[in-house]
Amino acid sequence: MKKAWQTIRGYIWWTHPRGNVHYDIMVTLILVFIFVTPHYVNFNDKPAERQPHFTAVQVSPDGDGFVYRIDARAVQGTSDAEIRSGLLRVIEPIAGEVVLNRYEAVPDLSGKIVVYMAWVRRR
Repeated sequence: MKKAWQTIRGYIWWTHPRGNVHYDIMVTLILVFIFVTPHYVNFNDKPAERQPHFTAVQVSPDGDGFVYRIDARAVQGTSDAEIRSGLLRVIEPIAGEVVLNRYEAVPDLSGKIVVYMAWVRRR
């Protein structure tokens, strides 16, 4: 009985010498745990599904400023002030503080606005 407790204690404290049968058993048990348990145990450790932002922003240089082509779905509002605010909300995280000189709404064939072209310059 004393020998059994010494063996168990050796497994717990990892004191069996390398190359020993007990050492090989411990390593085998660890490898079995690593490779077999994920098939039978659901750890719920999948990464959270991330929805990509639907906005694609294209930037082109234009003299002393830049022209930003922004998907219209990223800009909410109908008044001039709301549209300017929405455009700056998309542009400023990319460019920093800028001044919006002007913008144009680009419609598709049915007349629905699909893109905004915004001319900006840095402050």
